[in-house]
Amino acid sequence: MARHTLTSRDNWRGNAIRVVAVEGNGLFRELLSTELGMQGFDVTVFATADALLSAPETATAADVIVLDWQLPEHTGPELLTELRRRGIDRPVVFVTGRLLVADELQAFARGAVDFIDKARGFDILGRRLRIIAQMSSDERVQRRLLRSGKLLLNPVECRAAWDGADVELTITEFRMVELLVAYSPQHVTYRELYDIARYPGFYGGHGTLGYRVNVRSAIRRIRTKFARIDPTFSQISNYQSLGYVWR
Repeated sequence: MARHTLTSRDNWRGNAIRVVAVEGNGLFRELLSTELGMQGFDVTVFATADALLSAPETATAADVIVLDWQLPEHTGPELLTELRRRGIDRPVVFVTGRLLVADELQAFARGAVDFIDKARGFDILGRRLRIIAQMSSDERVQRRLLRSGKLLLNPVECRAAWDGADVELTITEFRMVELLVAYSPQHVTYRELYDIARYPGFYGGHGTLGYRVNVRSAIRRIRTKFARIDPTFSQISNYQSLGYVWR
């Protein structure tokens, strides 16, 4: 564990935002501590998930927890789940060196408040951390709500509402809709939709293209649930036999 101790030149007055970070890359971990410390944050960094879990009092005292998406022993999402299981409910921000939409959706679904590409730089990271640290719990939930026309998605609770009515999607159905909306107006392939419901590379029955059958069935169920609320619902369309698109 490394800690950046602020000096008088850092305008340290005992009320700095406390950031606890877990970062697997040694160089980025050092830069994270130094750069955020120079911006006036009180920074404590850990190299592994287990190191943070061994210091629960440090995690509990944080204003914001920053987690590397890929860690040596556990993934960032696994660590977030374990923190929540242990009752540590501090706001969590993920940082990543490989920004993927599916990962970003998973981050918000797990309860993160932000998902930031490391390439954005430490100035952007610092600004985002200040905003998050100053938010109330209700504001953090609102930050994660996704709106698209009549659709409102709540990734925290995996709930979808259409024109104010709960669509009653399952978690898998919610994730498919969330991915379609995130990619709109571009299409999402059968494989991508199946991966968000399962995991990349998974095949389940009906030969190697069996995932298409499963995705079609899931989309039919999703359309039916939306149609119960709005018989004119037509936002999910087939796309050239490649997949589906949210219009």
